[in-house]
Amino acid sequence: MMAEVPPVLSKIWSTHRQKTLPTRPEPINSVIEIRRSFVHRSIFASKQLPTLHPLLIPVAVIEQPARHVSPINYLIVESLLICLNRNSTSSLFGSSPDTFWGQFDEISKYNVHLNVFERLWAAWYAYVQNDVLATGIMSFLMHEIVYFGRSLPWIIIDRIHYFNKYKIQNQKIPTAQEQWNCAKLVLLSHFTVELPQIWLFHPMAVYVGLATGLPFPSLLTMAYQIAVFFILEDTWHYWSHRALHWGPLYKNIHKIHHQYSAPFGMAAEYASPIEVMILGLGTVGAPTLWCAISGDLHILTMYLWIVCRLFQAIDAHSGYEFPWSLHHFLPFWAGAEHHDVHHERFIGNYSSSFRWWDYVLDTESGPEAAKKRRERKLAKEGKKFQ
Repeated sequence: MMAEVPPVLSKIWSTHRQKTLPTRPEPINSVIEIRRSFVHRSIFASKQLPTLHPLLIPVAVIEQPARHVSPINYLIVESLLICLNRNSTSSLFGSSPDTFWGQFDEISKYNVHLNVFERLWAAWYAYVQNDVLATGIMSFLMHEIVYFGRSLPWIIIDRIHYFNKYKIQNQKIPTAQEQWNCAKLVLLSHFTVELPQIWLFHPMAVYVGLATGLPFPSLLTMAYQIAVFFILEDTWHYWSHRALHWGPLYKNIHKIHHQYSAPFGMAAEYASPIEVMILGLGTVGAPTLWCAISGDLHILTMYLWIVCRLFQAIDAHSGYEFPWSLHHFLPFWAGAEHHDVHHERFIGNYSSSFRWWDYVLDTESGPEAAKKRRERKLAKEGKKFQ
């Protein structure tokens, strides 16, 4: 049986409700609000204590005493409201659902308009209770799972003799020992160089204005932004990669990446820490620049972009050319055939994703490119004698 509410408490709560309760739920604007997005929805119906339900708006409590209420009554009201608010918050995001799936179930009850992935996202931040920690763990695990998960199929293919006919340099199949040595250095780089940077990703994202809340952007928005990032990163990669082939920079920084003249998938990030930071700046800098200019970028889009970039880098180092390889359908796409020649000849083909910078600046490498240069040279010399 619910206790009756004194008239003064009912009056204060009614006034408080009118000031704080919006006409419709608003979207969560940051991951911080995921944990504090509650309001008292059922207000003293039939002089009973309110039923507390989570909504997508921040919770609010009375912070200033009403002049017509005695100090003693105000303290009672304030303590009751804060206690109710604390109890409602802890029942949803505190010790009661003390597991990730408990958080997910609670969020799903009252946020049916969110899709499953959005609920998982909210549940993760609610479960961890620390935004920097939540983003850091998620970013690092995503990178490791995608990198080694995408490298694994190429490791298996290298062990299957049938696929040898598709290997560009089929006389150079990496051994298991070479794969293991590569994996050890890559893991060392990930934990000592990339992990500290990833850990600072959330503060950087908040600082530059990346959206981190719900709902997520549309697939079309994410697709065209990722396409822009591919173009920007490819430009950065071409010029910085070409610079790394300049004598002193090559000898002291980039040479380690060319240890394998016939690359394989896992060797995509087999590089010195300085090179990882230089080339990685293009991957992170492209969306950061976009956000600074447009003010429109969600952190999920950046995650998907990094996943696409990892796939591209690993596939470009795979060393395999198939009839169904992407560049057969998109002639401007670089792919393994383009980058494998770079590792074999140590010069030319500096781009990462596309071929146009190498084409326009005449830095293409390989027999066909050399043949075209000779033909252009002969044609030019023939004109002089005419």
